[in-house]
Amino acid sequence: MNNKLSFLSELQTKISEVLQQSPAKDIEKNMKAMLNQGFSKLDLLTREEFDIQSEVLQRTRARLEALEARVAELESRLKS
Repeated sequence: MNNKLSFLSELQTKISEVLQQSPAKDIEKNMKAMLNQGFSKLDLLTREEFDIQSEVLQRTRARLEALEARVAELESRLKS
């Protein structure tokens, strides 16, 4: 996915450079709109959203490990 993003970003940059050297500003505007529309269809998320979900996952894993340890302790008490 990262390769797709860097490829598309590089493509957009190169297209922009070519268009700046030509009088075709309308084409540049249309290409940017097309690329933005393409990006919106990729179900991408921002870095901030990714970081937030990573933090949530870390907290969830820590809570799960604590609960597993508690269940193991309670099970050992029941067996005794």
